[in-house]
Amino acid sequence: MSNQGTLFRQIPKVDELLKLPAVAKRLEGDSRAMVVEAVRQATEELREEIKEGRREQLPTQGEWEENILNLLEEKSQSHLRRVINGTGIILHTNLGRACLAPQAMEAVEAAASHYSNLEYDLEQGTRGSRYSHVTQLLKELTGAEDAMVVNNNAAAVLLILSSLTKGGEVIISRGELVEIGGSFRIPAIMEQSGSHLVEVGTTNKTHFADYEQAIDPERTVALLKVHTSNFRVMGFTQEVPLADLVKLGHAHNLPVIHDLGSGALVSLEEYGIKDEPTVQQSMQAGVDVLSFSGDKLLGGPQAGIILGKAQYIAKMKKHPLTRALRIDKMTLAALEATLRLYRDREQAVGNIPLLKMLSQTRETLTPKAELLAQKIAGTTHDCTVTVMEEFGQVGGGSVPTQMLPSMVVAIRPHTISPDELESRLRHCKIPVVGRISHDRFLLDVRTIEPEDFDLIGENLKACLARP
Repeated sequence: MSNQGTLFRQIPKVDELLKLPAVAKRLEGDSRAMVVEAVRQATEELREEIKEGRREQLPTQGEWEENILNLLEEKSQSHLRRVINGTGIILHTNLGRACLAPQAMEAVEAAASHYSNLEYDLEQGTRGSRYSHVTQLLKELTGAEDAMVVNNNAAAVLLILSSLTKGGEVIISRGELVEIGGSFRIPAIMEQSGSHLVEVGTTNKTHFADYEQAIDPERTVALLKVHTSNFRVMGFTQEVPLADLVKLGHAHNLPVIHDLGSGALVSLEEYGIKDEPTVQQSMQAGVDVLSFSGDKLLGGPQAGIILGKAQYIAKMKKHPLTRALRIDKMTLAALEATLRLYRDREQAVGNIPLLKMLSQTRETLTPKAELLAQKIAGTTHDCTVTVMEEFGQVGGGSVPTQMLPSMVVAIRPHTISPDELESRLRHCKIPVVGRISHDRFLLDVRTIEPEDFDLIGENLKACLARP
């Protein structure tokens, strides 16, 4: 205890530590408040170490400087940071879902760094609509009468129901009462919109007659179909085809609303992804209103895209919620640039990261994995590196049953556990996120760019060399 007391008394004062050469140099370029906070944190951490018996002597001058500079480095880093995605999940919700095409990034930079005609009609010299920048493109690509965009698909569904069905009954199959990310549920969104939910059928089977019998001429205002993009009910199942539901709705003068969720603009069958409807197929079935996400199978920014009959879109544009749910100029810029690429499928596949990653096969991924393995083996000898066949996922609540054949680099560290390696890689300046399987740390090369291979090798070397 006496030794602890002596150490506590010998801890330098903040002003003394600020005079250390390396710390004083940081005062020239950094905020004094931030440097002082780092010094205080360093002394508090030292006190805790002494109190817990983990320190029996004070740090040297060099150790003080290193500790303080490390804390300053942490404080100066952005909290929202770039990471390397080695999970093989293309639309990893926790890692930001879809990466943007270069053209979209250029458009974002231009919109962010300059004034723009966001809501200004250059032809007339009067106030314009922010939706005009993507409306024509969406109509051209999908065949819709009209279109608008809000900040995500949950917002789109909320706006659609609030505008078109408030106070009335909306019929939906029990098998489509989905929960999306963050515990947001379709029934809760319907309740918030002021609509009354009418469930028909069962979890696994809903028939045409179930909808037909539930229609009340006095109270029913719409039929809602939700694409179960984040789960599948397998086995003894049945659902009513969209086209049949449209016929029923129109026979009773009721709008049919389709929450498509994922929103692919091109067929993904050639990539081995089956049973994923495209936006165009839904529009061709005759739905009155359709919504889907911008940052899922479209491969663009987060957005809720709404398509449909002009009369319904007009109601939504006038609704008070529209202003609260609208998207900003940078999202619009990225979305417009992404949609322009879809005018030519070859351009889309060649530039949109989502489609580029989906188009890779084990044959194209094998040399990529071998190159990463060589980089790692040439950088450090503290692990065993193996190239293996594995499976990845699309992710982002899309095509949940579809596994993508892929190639991984499996790393078995010699001196630490795979769990410890995984943790250390997450704490690198540019974190590397992978997954652990059979006591090995795996990096799926489908979601890793070759220009990051050297950085991965350097991070691994540093993580494995640390005691």
